[in-house]
Amino acid sequence: MGLIKAAVGAIGSTLKDQWKEAIRCEDMNNDILMVKKTTPTGVITNKSTIIVAPGQCAIIYDNGRIIDATAEEGVYEFDSSSSPSFFAGQFGATFKEMWQRFTYNGATAKEQAVFFFNTKEILDNKFGTAAPIPFQDWSHPIPNQMTNTITPLRVQIKCFGKYTFRISNPAVFMQELAGTANVYTKDKVVEQIRAEVIAVFQNLVNELGSAKYKVPVLEMPSQTDEIRAMMDEMVFDEPVRRRGLSIVAFAVESVTLDDESAKKIDQYELSSNAHMQQGRLVDAYADAVQGAAENKSGSMNGFMGIGMMNMASNGMVGGVANGPWNAQNIANSTMDLSKEQNTQASENEAQNINKPSEQNQVADKTQAQTIVGAATTNESLTNTQWTCECGAKNDGKFCSNCGKPKSNKKVCPNCKATNEDNDKFCGECGTKL
Repeated sequence: MGLIKAAVGAIGSTLKDQWKEAIRCEDMNNDILMVKKTTPTGVITNKSTIIVAPGQCAIIYDNGRIIDATAEEGVYEFDSSSSPSFFAGQFGATFKEMWQRFTYNGATAKEQAVFFFNTKEILDNKFGTAAPIPFQDWSHPIPNQMTNTITPLRVQIKCFGKYTFRISNPAVFMQELAGTANVYTKDKVVEQIRAEVIAVFQNLVNELGSAKYKVPVLEMPSQTDEIRAMMDEMVFDEPVRRRGLSIVAFAVESVTLDDESAKKIDQYELSSNAHMQQGRLVDAYADAVQGAAENKSGSMNGFMGIGMMNMASNGMVGGVANGPWNAQNIANSTMDLSKEQNTQASENEAQNINKPSEQNQVADKTQAQTIVGAATTNESLTNTQWTCECGAKNDGKFCSNCGKPKSNKKVCPNCKATNEDNDKFCGECGTKL
């Protein structure tokens, strides 16, 4: 007994009308995984028509064993005299062998039926971790100074997402889950699959946080392709496959940290900022030391400035730059610099003794500058004097004779006439102001 293909390709409306009494299953939506169809007598008569729609797989069941199957859409004729054809479709070259070996024990005798399986991708299945799971976050490494290595920050995360699956092995699915039920829907198995998917996800999380991948904790939702590749490579979804199912897509939509892990990362960021400030301060110390060493005339001031920076750093970043620049080293440096300056002064004095004419020239020049400066000062004092209306000359803001305040107007020294401040000559007598 077997199937003979009567038509090829999609099932059109004309073909459907021609086979109105055929065995078919038209309503297989996202929630239905398997449907059993038979005749009123429970017997599939010779030359009966069986229609397989796109995204379906049909098997011919006879008294507890499989006698034929097809995963290719089309119209078939059941021939009780022919041998099984086993149209493999998407199930590959092993389809025939798989179904020939399969028997379903405990089935009702004297029963024939067609079981239709939904082989489309089953969408919109959600998952979430009820409790936080551990994760090694390499985006926040912790250095070990003793071994010169780094270790990841251990955090606890919760994840939520979606996955899709499909029936990959109808025989195993029927034997492990569906049996010979008239209708088998997704809700009967989805909770079990979700539990197994979460277990799979925990294995994925451990792998993503390993030294091989080092995925940052908050970048996990972007690792969809890597997650699917790891699932195939390491067969993380083996518990699901044992039920005749397979995970098609797996997407992490959100990752959240528990409160303690969030505090850990906040403290890590604060500590990293402090280390950056310390690094900049050490660089500043290095620049200051180099500048002080290269500048002999100002080296004392430079090293004293370093000492002041050192005292300030004790309160700011815990004196990270104290290092070798403690009080004893600064004192030693001060003594050495004093000796160096005294030696330099002695050398300069000896050179001046050998050059008396140059020294005298410098002294004469200094004396001349002093005389010129004194003259300039006297001239400045004269220019600041003003004449009061009473005729007295003054330097301050009030007249020393009559006590009147200084006026912005000019008083002619010849005729005592009052003129404007910007006048250059007296308006009465023409005297220069």
